Amino acid sequence: MEMKITSRDNSLLRHARAVRDGKVDDSIFVEGLRLCEEAFSSSLKIEGVIYSEEITRKERAASLIQQLGAAGNKLASVSEKLLESISYTSTPQGIVVLASRPPHDQATFNKKQPASPFLVILHGINNPVNVGAILRTAEAAGVTGAVATAHTSDAFSPKALRGAMGSAFRVPIWTGSEYSEVIEWCAQRGVRTICGAARGSKIYTEIDWGGAVAVAVGPESVGLSVEEIALAEESVRIPMQGSVESLNVAVAAGLLLYEASGQRERNEPG
Repeated sequence: MEMKITSRDNSLLRHARAVRDGKVDDSIFVEGLRLCEEAFSSSLKIEGVIYSEEITRKERAASLIQQLGAAGNKLASVSEKLLESISYTSTPQGIVVLASRPPHDQATFNKKQPASPFLVILHGINNPVNVGAILRTAEAAGVTGAVATAHTSDAFSPKALRGAMGSAFRVPIWTGSEYSEVIEWCAQRGVRTICGAARGSKIYTEIDWGGAVAVAVGPESVGLSVEEIALAEESVRIPMQGSVESLNVAVAAGLLLYEASGQRERNEPG
């Protein structure tokens, strides 16, 4: 169903703003043509589509809107000014999709894990851009799942989704548990936990990353605490030169994940 929305008929726009601002627990706000394409191709349940009249002049956007409409989704055309009023970015991206939040519970996560998981644990990371970047890198490195603890920024917030560029729709994600609970879950399943730490006991290239393994990274400003590091089976450090004390957490996670991925790929049979 397609309709034209004006400033007088703003119930859908109010709902979109509420989703954008994280006030609707079960819905997510997806903005931008590429990200909306990713949401559609990931078979998310689409609740509504809001797009500007201008973007329909672009062939790629018009094709997506046609596909969304053919799938029975609710379409709403608005002026560029009205779209700007709900946009999360300074420059409207032309299209917004409101969708159901992907499953992120422990039970669903468990079902999607292979016998030998390769995981990343995000603990206390409060910058959604870093959360998104880690998820994007994690998918590229071949992880089988990501765990975002209760003290980590929402992996499905608009900023995190933009940073992940579709990875948050595809990588199995478990959110909301305490760090200690996640470590215990790993221990019960024979998943080795290896955390990044400024004073880790070994350099990250010196250990065996094979088998079931989880890479844990902590808060941007202080990293994992002494107690949290002690809960993991092993800690590793990334050598740094000059006066640099630490790396951005997304960069550090990328180095650890790609070292693990490279080793696992080289050691695969055949």
